[in-house]
Amino acid sequence: MGRAVNHTKAVTARAGISARSGGTAGAHFGRVAGAAVLMLTASWAGAADRQVMGRTEYRAPRAAIAPVVDGVAGDAAWSAAPWHEIDQRWLGPEYGSDDFQGRFKVVWTPERIYLLVEIVDDILYDRHRNPLTRYWDDDCLEIFLDEDFSGGDHQYNHNAFAYHVSLDNQAIDIGTDRAARSYSSHVQSRWRQQDDKVVWELAIDVHPDSYRDDAPDQQPVRLSAGKVMGLMVAYCDNDGSELRENFVGSEPVHQGKKDRGWIDAGLFGKLILDEAP
Repeated sequence: MGRAVNHTKAVTARAGISARSGGTAGAHFGRVAGAAVLMLTASWAGAADRQVMGRTEYRAPRAAIAPVVDGVAGDAAWSAAPWHEIDQRWLGPEYGSDDFQGRFKVVWTPERIYLLVEIVDDILYDRHRNPLTRYWDDDCLEIFLDEDFSGGDHQYNHNAFAYHVSLDNQAIDIGTDRAARSYSSHVQSRWRQQDDKVVWELAIDVHPDSYRDDAPDQQPVRLSAGKVMGLMVAYCDNDGSELRENFVGSEPVHQGKKDRGWIDAGLFGKLILDEAP
């Protein structure tokens, strides 16, 4: 986990302007309309600049029946979803297939998204019993989620979330007060060991960037087919060291610090919600 950079979030808006021609008022309105178009064009360009080139496109089918989050991959919904690899080494030395392998699937219902993650990890390690302390240095699954695929900075805001899901199924991210917080109310998580694999299931409420820490009665967005979100999945692997030994994710990072996904949502892949096949 690094510390860096603070980008400014671009805000896009639709501008609808109608004007009657003639007179000074018409000329003035024409100048205003022209300025609005220029501002809107710049806004769109700024939004485009917030996405890193070469992002993966993930497609998630709608689940007719929501998976049961119990760490058992027997739900019918999973059979329609493709696997995606977690194979981009962001931090740490090269590792063998017995040390780490990872892949995941995504489905959705109008209420939330669901992930099925398979992990091969020869040693499961959770040193820090306080869930808010150095959680990234323990084995943990990290789900990066951007409700509107807007990209950009989310270090100390909720433009996007970086849920660090621990082995005791707690979901931690940085709040707007710049302190670690539990967001376990957003994420239902269960995993089980099956042979040499950890089978991990999660159900995640999708919150918009208007989310406010400690505000009452905040509702997640309702999902529908065609919605586009940002998504990236990663795993922090530690086999017993003071610091995590590897950080492996689903998206390539060709320039800059590879572990900056907790800051920059422009690294996330593009998740498209499809109708049931």
